[in-house]
Amino acid sequence: MGVPARLILSSIDSPIGPLAFAFDAAGAVRGVSFGEGLTRTMAREYPGAATVRGEAPAAVVEALSAYFEGDREALTRIAWSLDGAAGEAGFQARVWRALARVPVGTTISYGEMARRAGEPAAAQAAGVALNRNPIPLVLACHRVVGADGAMVGFGGGLERKTWLLRHEGALLI
Repeated sequence: MGVPARLILSSIDSPIGPLAFAFDAAGAVRGVSFGEGLTRTMAREYPGAATVRGEAPAAVVEALSAYFEGDREALTRIAWSLDGAAGEAGFQARVWRALARVPVGTTISYGEMARRAGEPAAAQAAGVALNRNPIPLVLACHRVVGADGAMVGFGGGLERKTWLLRHEGALLI
């Protein structure tokens, strides 16, 4: 698919605050932000892609609404793509692909994430890759916690991370 020529930016209200989204022409999520920074992230991941304001696809709005109303699996029904993203290759991409396979209601450690991405000794690098995840919430980096279960490292803030994990029924230490 490659780098999208244009990204549509939209904002959606949620119980955890406003969410900024970027979509490609097919309606796939390409970016999510819990506040400021979406434009900067999209410029980093998709240099040269034009951005315009527009409406979020109905399917995404419906899935988010269902998720926040208690349908824990609703986020898995949101179409997303990282094709053409600057970080779509190498270890970072392997971390993102492994992250997509972490089940709802489950947490894993950064070390386990590194192992699943093929580099067992790279927990810190896995943290860096998760920090660069352009579609948090949809690609649920909030499910990765410290080795001792501590709530660490979430761009949306630890309060949101804790809220999301409780919402998903994850066991918190």
